[in-house]
Amino acid sequence: MIDEPRRLIALVSLAALAALPMAGATGTAHAQAPRPQIDATAQPMPSEPAFRDPRTGQVWTPSNVGEDGKPVAPDDRAFDPRNQAAAARGVIDQTVPTHRVGSVPIAAGPKVPLVDIDNLSLHVTPGRRWRAVLYLNNNSASTVSPVVACQFENGGRAVERTRGLLPPTSGGERVGFAVYGPRSTTFVDSVHCRVEQP
Repeated sequence: MIDEPRRLIALVSLAALAALPMAGATGTAHAQAPRPQIDATAQPMPSEPAFRDPRTGQVWTPSNVGEDGKPVAPDDRAFDPRNQAAAARGVIDQTVPTHRVGSVPIAAGPKVPLVDIDNLSLHVTPGRRWRAVLYLNNNSASTVSPVVACQFENGGRAVERTRGLLPPTSGGERVGFAVYGPRSTTFVDSVHCRVEQP
């Protein structure tokens, strides 16, 4: 004879199995497009300081100093990003505020994901942190609380992994937001972001 707890577990399991075919038969289960992923490389800040050499007319910025084709002497190398020892340790969660910037068609389905991200850019604020700025489209009719995972890299090596926890985003809404990475003293040359939820 089967005891009462085992009997209840068996009944719950059978009920769950019986419900599976019904979901497919009624058409409520839909295939979804894969979650999107985008990448960006570091861009100079628009307010990057510049110096025009009065003799040559060459404009020098922090982005192009030392690119004259001559090797830089070891004594003059303030920082070699290839020898950076920084490495990602775990994942940092951050609550990210969003700003509504518009609306998108409600078209989620087999070829359109529930949410997608686009226009990723990477910047650094001197003395502060690296920042990935991007936009999220809620292509569904439902309110969702998205999670966007970003990996900040130097030369293909992860230096920081973080997840942006976004507030509820209404159906058909397009929002902009920023995910912050490591301090500006850590060299970063690219960032890769993907939708983790929903």
